[in-house]
Amino acid sequence: MPTISNKGINMPESPIRKLVPYAEAAHKKGKTVYYLNIGQPDIKTPEIALDAVKTYSLDILAYSRSEGSEAYRIKIAEYYKRNDIHVTHNDIIVTTGGSEALLFAFGSIMDEDDEIIIPEPFYANYNGFSTASGVNVVPVISKIEDNFALPPIEEFEKLITPKTKAILICNPGNPTGYLYSKEEIKQLAALVKKYDLFLIADEVYREFVYDGIEHYSILQEPGLEEHAIVIDSVSKRYSMCGARIGYLVSKNKELMKTALKFAQARLSPPTLAQIASEAALDTPQSYFDDVIEEYVKRRNTLINELEKIEGVKVAKPNGAFYCIAELPVKNSDDFAKWLLESFDYNNNTVMVAPAAGFYSTPGVGLNQIRIAYVLNEESLKISVKILEEALKVYKD
Repeated sequence: MPTISNKGINMPESPIRKLVPYAEAAHKKGKTVYYLNIGQPDIKTPEIALDAVKTYSLDILAYSRSEGSEAYRIKIAEYYKRNDIHVTHNDIIVTTGGSEALLFAFGSIMDEDDEIIIPEPFYANYNGFSTASGVNVVPVISKIEDNFALPPIEEFEKLITPKTKAILICNPGNPTGYLYSKEEIKQLAALVKKYDLFLIADEVYREFVYDGIEHYSILQEPGLEEHAIVIDSVSKRYSMCGARIGYLVSKNKELMKTALKFAQARLSPPTLAQIASEAALDTPQSYFDDVIEEYVKRRNTLINELEKIEGVKVAKPNGAFYCIAELPVKNSDDFAKWLLESFDYNNNTVMVAPAAGFYSTPGVGLNQIRIAYVLNEESLKISVKILEEALKVYKD
């Protein structure tokens, strides 16, 4: 029998999606499942984006340029300028989601067995992208007791080896919702310049920042032009996850020249989705004001309800729409499966994402879950009540 690759065998399962069969089975039993596991917003996609596709007239659905249409990239650059990020359309490659932008970045700057330092917990697919690229993740653990703030910069520095090529952060963070301060960005910038490394920032949640705190992009940091790589996406910003449009952004010309070869190898990003995404850039600020107001209410409701449960510890997020909660259980994987297989409260149950999959250090985060507060306030209250009742009867 032909054999499967070691790379394929080592590819991690998604902690976000691997419990889907259990949820489907719960549905078949007649249970209502509240989905807190995945960052799929219930916010409506801007009409301006949907109408652009509905009214677009074409005779041939053709390839676009490998780097994305020039008109769209010029408009993206204008969007960044409005956010005090000064890049040109030549500093942007449109990708098939932020995922492809990360893969292009990894492929452009790292070879087999090179290392990338990432504060954990981190977006679970970073593990998958690293495995696919033959790259080794070197984790720096951030702690729930510190609200998942940036670990001391000395912890990063002691991990740097000749194999280290980059540091990767998500800002605001998935799964923690932590928003890195300007000072923390400056500390990382000084470190990558000292050791001549790349600093990659996944900034797809840039719009979702709360409590009057401002987002500071690595592209705003002076002197970082050759080091900074930004990953971006329309998925969360405009509630357009299915469009699969992202961007790779950098002022490093050699990097962008290299990344373009990867873009050419996959031909082009999807044409119709670019049309929708270009139109979405004209979304009025009032849309984001309303969305942020809604997420702040949801966050406050979720955190307040979780803090009422005995034995639960939760970090308060300042951005994105996720939080990490620590539960009085030994293994949140087993708990999450049990919720779907064996538990209901008034015929309702809940689906969460076990947090161990957001770490690369074995044995860390086993009693934690990630919660995406993408449901309305009433649904969040019901979901937390289900968790509270479940914890009363669950046995490890």
